[in-house]
Amino acid sequence: MGRDYAFQLLAEFGGSSVSVVDANLNIAISKALQFKFGRFKVPVGLEQLQSDSWTFFNERSLASNLVPSRDLGIQAWGVVWDGRLDYAVGVFNGVADGASSNNTDFDNDKSLAARVYVSPFKDQADSALHGLAFGIGGSFGRNKTASGRTGGYRTDGQQTFFAYQTATIADGANWRLSPQFDYRHGSFGLLGEYVVSTVNVRPGATGAKAELRNEAWQLATGYVLTGEASSPGGVVPRASFSPTGGAWGALEVTARAASLKIDDGAYPLYAALTSTASEAASFGLGLNWYLGRAAVFKFDYYQTEFGFNPAAPPVSSSAVLRQDEKVFISRFQFGF
Repeated sequence: MGRDYAFQLLAEFGGSSVSVVDANLNIAISKALQFKFGRFKVPVGLEQLQSDSWTFFNERSLASNLVPSRDLGIQAWGVVWDGRLDYAVGVFNGVADGASSNNTDFDNDKSLAARVYVSPFKDQADSALHGLAFGIGGSFGRNKTASGRTGGYRTDGQQTFFAYQTATIADGANWRLSPQFDYRHGSFGLLGEYVVSTVNVRPGATGAKAELRNEAWQLATGYVLTGEASSPGGVVPRASFSPTGGAWGALEVTARAASLKIDDGAYPLYAALTSTASEAASFGLGLNWYLGRAAVFKFDYYQTEFGFNPAAPPVSSSAVLRQDEKVFISRFQFGF
């Protein structure tokens, strides 16, 4: 049973309510063919698919705004080519950019999502390309109603800088494409991804339909000052934090640049010129202190600049957008 079946049940206790984040069952026919059922992450974005515990930063980048988060679905996946190629393909209810599903579907259409991720030099331990992995993820479906378009794109500080007009609804094809890579060499880590998300919207139930294409990218890096290996699965200190034993764990410095651009066609019919930004560009610096394999302090600083459509007024009606966002976020985390 332990070899062939696995389940995941993850609850979120933060905020003002308790919710179920992941709830799924996995059946392994073999390492190369497995099936997952339930609520889980859609296989599109690189950083979105990483564990919350081991990302370079506390908050995911602007690029993750354009990929789906968690959805209800059925997925076939596996690892082939002697562990050098991961694949996943699934059918899901379909959610908007950055959204997670609940137990109620908002339309009759479904979405197809797939991802291929390859590590061609995985078995070449002496090669400088040993830690290189790259791939592409994407999705295609049809979304309808207001639930089919994003509720808003957020900055690193979790402030909404763009949202569609309340009356705007999704009505038509929605597709995403995301080429991505991750490179690790000793204490150095680097990842990058580009995302394009296309959605068809109307200004109301009977208004003219338009296809909008929003784009984003991010490039993030980290370096472990204490010499441990960088890994997508987190940093493991040579010796856990112990002041009496003279051990201080592991220290990692991180940096990130990211940008998100809204299609100019969103204005002025589908989004408000006065209260939204058409572009956000952010830069982040961080310090991660790994006390042990299961405990870490993370300290991040982010700064975000906003760009506006040429027809926008000189001063935004949104207080959030009247100046650059500067935010400090810290976290103490147990992973077990």
